[in-house]
Amino acid sequence: MIEIFKTIDGNLEQIETVEKDCWISMTNPTPSEIHHIASMCSVEEDVLKAALDAEERARIEKEDDYTLMIVDIPAIEKEIVEKQEKDRYITMPLAIVHLDDYIITVCLVDTPVLAQLRTGRVKGFSTHKKTRFILQIFFRVATQFLQFLRSINRQSESIEDRLHVSQKNKELFELLELQKSLVYFTTSLRANEGVFEKMMKSEKVKRYPDDEDLLEDVIIENKQAMEMANIYNGILSGMVDTFASVISNNLNIVMKFLATVTIVMSIPTMIASFYGMNVPLPGHNNPYGFYIVLAFALLLAGLVALIFHKKDVF
Repeated sequence: MIEIFKTIDGNLEQIETVEKDCWISMTNPTPSEIHHIASMCSVEEDVLKAALDAEERARIEKEDDYTLMIVDIPAIEKEIVEKQEKDRYITMPLAIVHLDDYIITVCLVDTPVLAQLRTGRVKGFSTHKKTRFILQIFFRVATQFLQFLRSINRQSESIEDRLHVSQKNKELFELLELQKSLVYFTTSLRANEGVFEKMMKSEKVKRYPDDEDLLEDVIIENKQAMEMANIYNGILSGMVDTFASVISNNLNIVMKFLATVTIVMSIPTMIASFYGMNVPLPGHNNPYGFYIVLAFALLLAGLVALIFHKKDVF
């Protein structure tokens, strides 16, 4: 899908054709759409296809006619687990092609990062100010990472509450999935940091005094997201190890309890087996023999249970 926007009289409006100082937003474009934009903007098709590879690394490339910047953005992927739809946090590449007359963005998904710009909710946004435009995208990317990290933290706290009363592995697998997402986030944030720092030194992208503060905010937000991801990852690692030990210990307690109950219950069974033999035994002629044997078996079982209780077995 291709959408073209341009700031006209201070308002962001969608237009039909490519014009100077416009923003071309491409979301999961088809080969024909890529060919069309590449021919109109005099840019290579491979440049526009760079972000269509989900494994593409974050980087910045400077050529004579354009500057290609690829950053990783957070995204949510739907997956089916046990017949239930679950959210899975991943990262996707976002390509920004900076030309003299245009800004082109290419992404596989319709990300909230660009949706906020399209709806005009970003203060001071203008397609004419290309450097500020790029920095505002970077700032939204870092902010989106922070929002997703807070969401991951809330989910981990909810799973932790369930783990206090659960002895199953389902919650551990959920924590491991969140931990894997944090690893992706940490790797992507570190790669994005390299792109931001290279942009600061790039001569192809013009920088203005008014944009310096915004660039500093981008770097600060990205560093904060990296620190949060590292902290949450450490917490989750400790939580997974701790609750894995707790679940294993709970299982040992249950098995010890069952073994103790088996031993106690085996005493009446053993005595009943002796008196079930077809041989003369003490008390077999006594009319109250059954009750005497039953009382003796229960008394002995209770004594063994009391001994186990004294030893804090159960």
